Amino acid sequence: MNTKPGPGQPPMDNDIEKALAGGARQPVGRYRLDLATGEWAWSDEVYVMHGFEPGDIVPTTPLMLAHKHPDDRARVDGVLRRAAETGQPFSSVHRIVDAAGRTRTLAVTGQGRRDPTTGRVTELFGYFIDVTESHREAAAREATASIQASAERRADIEQAKGVLMVIYGLAEEAAFDLLREASNQTNVAVRDIAYSLVNLFSGPDVTEFPTTEAIDKFLADPVLPNDI
Repeated sequence: MNTKPGPGQPPMDNDIEKALAGGARQPVGRYRLDLATGEWAWSDEVYVMHGFEPGDIVPTTPLMLAHKHPDDRARVDGVLRRAAETGQPFSSVHRIVDAAGRTRTLAVTGQGRRDPTTGRVTELFGYFIDVTESHREAAAREATASIQASAERRADIEQAKGVLMVIYGLAEEAAFDLLREASNQTNVAVRDIAYSLVNLFSGPDVTEFPTTEAIDKFLADPVLPNDI
């Protein structure tokens, strides 16, 4: 989707552009809010985003806020109030709970229109974009990366325990206790100490297995790689 606004269209900020980045085209719908009556005019797409058939209900501000996710409701209300006062372009990404009880993520962008005689902001207009799938895909990518990183750190801990078991002739539990003790004394996470210890004996510049003295020195004062 092209996020560059056309003539007379409200701009989208960086948060919305990020939400729209990648993936398939997101559903987009138009809206207009009459500030005097509190009534909204929705295109068919916006009805569908909220779980209604086009024309099923008369959209009003209380109805809109009732569908906002409870954790986002106050923030969205504040955005609308500021826009109604200033008429300045605005944008927001927030969650709604549609008529079927499903949580969806919408981006809204808009601006005010002033009465040419009084100069007062009389309506807000702009677009709703359903970015639910984009957010779901981003969350899945983040979860996958987090799981992968966690697995890598667990592997580091297992390797580090193995090194300590060999160097000091310890049982597995005692080797982990040694890592934990070093963590408590230095205020460095066990996973980071383990990663650094593994790097100490398996880094690209290492040519021999570290001595007991080298391990003692490391545990007393861990030197962390730059990528920690």
